[in-house]
Amino acid sequence: MALSGAQKDRGDLRIHESMDELKTDLADYIAELSDVSVKERGFFAIALSGGSLIGLMGKLCEVPYNKTVDWSKWYIFWADERVVARNHADSNYKLAKDGLLSKVPIVPSHVHSINDSVSAEEAADNYEFVIRQLVKTHVVSVSEINDCPKFDLILLGLGADGHIASLFPNHPALDEREEWVTFITDSPKPPPERITFTLPVINSASNVAVVVTGEGKADALHLAIEEVGPDGSLIPARMVQPTMGKLVWFLDKQAASKLKNSDLNS
Repeated sequence: MALSGAQKDRGDLRIHESMDELKTDLADYIAELSDVSVKERGFFAIALSGGSLIGLMGKLCEVPYNKTVDWSKWYIFWADERVVARNHADSNYKLAKDGLLSKVPIVPSHVHSINDSVSAEEAADNYEFVIRQLVKTHVVSVSEINDCPKFDLILLGLGADGHIASLFPNHPALDEREEWVTFITDSPKPPPERITFTLPVINSASNVAVVVTGEGKADALHLAIEEVGPDGSLIPARMVQPTMGKLVWFLDKQAASKLKNSDLNS
């Protein structure tokens, strides 16, 4: 059984006994948000990340979700992407296509990957333009308090260094407030060139879910969630603070093992 609770100002923590339990809870959560969004807006605008996230979403390809989710209303985006060819092993698009998108009946024209034939800067500008057009047609909502897009759901992983999307510790991209999508050419993890949603876009989403598994992420998760003094403020994941939306953390016991202040681990 999953343990669930709230951490002050850091959202809803869901700690799972097994990986299978986490995958089922995550699929239920995504399917429910999809259903609500389609009923309310007629669309479900979801932004993905890379890493282990796609594999953890795998239950969506299985019964009952593959039959009950209204896939025709899904519009797929990426919260970050590596500036490589779509068929490159490092491509988040390829990861999602192979692990999820090719296994469910999503409309191909609803899948919005980056332009992989231009520079990182051009790719970021182009991607922001695409999103702006879809905001105009209400496929993507707009925030009530700023002009940022309001995605129905942004799914993020967490790096061992505390990075989310392609927003890395102490990187100038963390300070970007004007652009919706920015680019970096000096990622501390290869490949170096990437595009990424900026913090204002992430924090304007209706729902943000951070999915974290494994003991190797426990220290970063502790810094991201708990009151740890000045060091914690430097962690990009700590800066994920949806302004009006909801934040949920999907965790396994290993990732949550250092959450000292959580009554879920007492």
